[in-house]
Amino acid sequence: MGHETKLQATASSDTPKAPDSDETPKLKRKDYEKALRKLQTELSILQDWVKRTGQRIVVVFEGRDAAGKGGTIRALTERVSPRTFRVIALPAPSDREKSQMYVQRYLPYFPAAGEIVIFDRSWYNRAGVEHVMGFCTKEQHKRFLEVCPEFEKHITDNGIRLIKYWLEVSNKQQKERFEARVDDPMRQWKLSVMDLPSRERWYDYSRARDKMLEATDTEHAPWYLLRSDDKRRARLNLITHFLGLIPYEASPQNKVKIPAREKSKAYDDEATIKDRRWIEEKF
Repeated sequence: MGHETKLQATASSDTPKAPDSDETPKLKRKDYEKALRKLQTELSILQDWVKRTGQRIVVVFEGRDAAGKGGTIRALTERVSPRTFRVIALPAPSDREKSQMYVQRYLPYFPAAGEIVIFDRSWYNRAGVEHVMGFCTKEQHKRFLEVCPEFEKHITDNGIRLIKYWLEVSNKQQKERFEARVDDPMRQWKLSVMDLPSRERWYDYSRARDKMLEATDTEHAPWYLLRSDDKRRARLNLITHFLGLIPYEASPQNKVKIPAREKSKAYDDEATIKDRRWIEEKF
């Protein structure tokens, strides 16, 4: 492979057993940022390859509430183009959408050539929150688990890479993160109306998770599980794994030369705006 990195070689090894989240010390911020920068450089190389070769990739993020999906997605996308890495986080369905075929509302967001679409929660809402909270019938839930593997087979047969991640947070960590959201004004927006009931129905969600994995963990669209109690390690581990799944290569880069301003069309562009409404520079 033309651009196989140590990161990819590590990620493509045999699937490890679930680690004990209490055994490993927290990663220092300096070490985390250094490792993240290397991974984000690789993501930029991957991005160029995706655009050049017309790849279509769908990445599904699921997990318990407060598992760290949002922060992991930000780490994955903050140094790449939002035109190539598109993040989709749909609100609750409207009455019209509820009357549609279930997966219909997700299909318009699927990737065209040269795009990676990341679903921050997806059609798997039916296997999780809708089932646990009674927003769908038992028959609808059962039917979804039966049909979903076939639906995903159509996706992959169409040439789209489908990657599914489940972030698993422990009971203790979820409780601590919810408490932080209650006390911190900058995190309170994360505390949705579904969060508190999810604490109460922890075991119901566990059963729903296991049914989902049993029915939809297939060869053509497998689930990859990740411990997320340590957010920094989880982000690094997931991005490393993601890079290892895709056989990308570095694209040839032309040397870029920044052109000088054309002097024959000189214009006093600073003088023309000096009396406009400038924001006071307080910092």
